[in-house]
Amino acid sequence: MNKELVEKLKQILEQEKSSLKKELESFAKEDKNIKGNWEAKYPSKERGNKEEEADEAQEYENLLSLEQNLELKLRDVNLAIEKTLNRKYGTCEKCNSEIEEERLLAYPEARLCIACNK
Repeated sequence: MNKELVEKLKQILEQEKSSLKKELESFAKEDKNIKGNWEAKYPSKERGNKEEEADEAQEYENLLSLEQNLELKLRDVNLAIEKTLNRKYGTCEKCNSEIEEERLLAYPEARLCIACNK
């Protein structure tokens, strides 16, 4: 794969990593003991009203789902960045063929080629 393209995609991945971490930090705290693990903060509103408590529980459930999705995406971005360093970036994890440039430009953290992703 073209060295300039890999560098360009690495910069995009680094920006994505920063963006994902910033979004996670807005509602979750990173677990210092387990790398890549985040814990959503429970909304801390006043107790007393059952309806408000139910809303808080629903909000927390939504945050947990969002946290999990962002955490997985961040894991894939970190893995892709690591692969740029050990020259394995752009190689399909399933068939070992080169991942299409168009796919990497659209989805830089792709782990599979288009054929294997089906």
